[in-house]
This record gives sequence, C-alpha cells and structure tokens, in this order.
Amino acid sequence: MFNDLSSLPAYLSTRRSGKPRDMVAPGPDDATLRTMIGMAARTPDHGKLAPWRFVIVPAEQRTAFAAMLVAAYRADKPEAGRLEIEAIEQFAHQAPTLVVVVSAPNATSHIPLWEQQLSAGAACMNLLHAAHAHGFVGGWLTGWATYSAAVRDSLAEGATIAGFVFIGTPSRALDERPRPDLETIVRYWAE
Repeated sequence: MFNDLSSLPAYLSTRRSGKPRDMVAPGPDDATLRTMIGMAARTPDHGKLAPWRFVIVPAEQRTAFAAMLVAAYRADKPEAGRLEIEAIEQFAHQAPTLVVVVSAPNATSHIPLWEQQLSAGAACMNLLHAAHAHGFVGGWLTGWATYSAAVRDSLAEGATIAGFVFIGTPSRALDERPRPDLETIVRYWAE
C-alpha cells in the first residue's frame, strides 16, 4: 500500500495500466475494493451530483455476465463466429476483479453534461490510482460492450458505461508504452 507522500512523484510517474488478460489472483478482497471505490469517488464533481455509479461483477457472477455479453453480441451480430464469441467470454472472465464504472449524469442539473461525464472519467482514473496504491494493477477498457444498448441496460439502467475496470495482480512485468513528447502537447498561451 502507498503510504509515503515523499514518493508521490515516483508513484505518479510509474503508474501504468495492465492488460486484464495478463492479470492473475489475488485481486482486492471486498473490504479493500470498497476502500478503493471510496477513493475513486473522491473525484472532481461540480455540484456534488455524484454523476457516476460503480457496478461490481463478482467472481461467482462472471459466467452469467459472459452469457449476457454473448447474448447482446449475438443480438447485434447474429453471424458472429466462434472466435468472436470466445473473445467475449474471455473478456468476461479476465482478471480477478471487475468494476463497471457508469456515467449517470443528472439531466435536470444546471451543471453541464460534459462536466458530469468528465467526472465519471475521473472516477475511472481514480480507481486505477487506487488499485496501484494498494499494490494491484488496473486496466480500463471500453470496446463494443461499452456501446451496446443491451449491455448498457443490463448494467447501467439507461445510463452510459464509462468503462470496464479490471483489477488484479500482474502476471509479468508491465510494459512501458511510449509517452508523448511534452513539446508536442504543451504550449503557453500568449495574447
């Protein structure tokens, strides 16, 4: 667990996402996962709307979750082949822990929808930070299931899926991906 604030810069500069298919047990126990979700909820939230929800898919529900995903995929793509279906089943069973982060904006609020959606994205990122701080690795995935109406309605009751956050222990060293050169992404405003 991360406890030393003096090493915060090193922590932030070394956080990496892991590939969910490469994650193994252990994942966080229930108490640790709830603590991590509490940390994820400490995100910027203009208007104190909590425009996000967290749906935990427990290990004992992964087979039913896979069946729901397969049914949704087949409804959209009845011609789906065996390899596509196997990939969906593998998606459902990877990593020891799965939390679906849902963007649930308050449509009647004066807070712009875009700000509420950004808050849900920040909640995803905070969950990845919480996983790293607790000694786990996290991976935030989207893909077809994020945009499937049937999957959305099963998990998010008409809201939007911000992402599937998988959490576990890395089975191998994490790869460092190329990062953008700051000269290409930073500029100073001048009149």
